[in-house]
Amino acid sequence: MERSRHARPAPRAHGAFSRRSVIRACGTVLAIHLSPWTAASSQAQEQGAKTMNHYATQKSISDAVDGGGLLVVAQWEAKPGEADRIAAILDRFLPEAQREDGVKLFLISRATDNPAQFLFYELFRDEAAFKTHQESAHFKTYIAGEALPLLAKRERAQYGLL
Repeated sequence: MERSRHARPAPRAHGAFSRRSVIRACGTVLAIHLSPWTAASSQAQEQGAKTMNHYATQKSISDAVDGGGLLVVAQWEAKPGEADRIAAILDRFLPEAQREDGVKLFLISRATDNPAQFLFYELFRDEAAFKTHQESAHFKTYIAGEALPLLAKRERAQYGLL
């Protein structure tokens, strides 16, 4: 088989979401959080793994992606010294978000090589479900009220499932 001789497109600027980076990140999130072999190195990560593994037993991937939906991928970076506080807030927030009627899949992970970075993988039934999520009491309390002031950086992108 002959290799393509076409030049690859120039990489995107640092911090921008490309389709490939999102797919890679989503695959990593799913591999980490839906695997029965998830290993955690801290108590916060162990609690998160328990939450994720419990959630994963409640819904299958095919259940979650059935019928499409709105995929939201977010990346956070904590201000210096605030990462553990953010992790504790997210630990309280996550079960609430996962129980929302319009949420098909909601995963949060913490980077292993930089614990100040968090990745969110959120699949909603539709745009209305995402809006309802942002208007929920737990979002306003934990995310808008407590976590966002502790962030140095927040990026978000929306995608439709193919």
